[in-house]
Amino acid sequence: MSLDKDQVQHIAVLARLKLDDQEFDQAVQKLSSIVDFVDQLSQADTTGVVPMAHPLNESQRLREDRVTETDDRDRVQQNAAAVEDGLYLVPRVIE
Repeated sequence: MSLDKDQVQHIAVLARLKLDDQEFDQAVQKLSSIVDFVDQLSQADTTGVVPMAHPLNESQRLREDRVTETDDRDRVQQNAAAVEDGLYLVPRVIE
């Protein structure tokens, strides 16, 4: 099932693409070859093939959930211009 020029023009409009004549002819050829390849793949016999979410049967290795850094908030906020209740105060930008 190859695409014709009208179909590719419709795709270009939907994708907001402006193609000149040379690009348009190349797009017709390339998109038609892609559609032909997908059509060829759809003809493959997939009976007995179990759908999968991921090609690898591995689980994700997770690190231990533990605190690795100390709380230095008070020391870091000593350099701030304005702090209140552990929060940085900044000038209002939006009224």
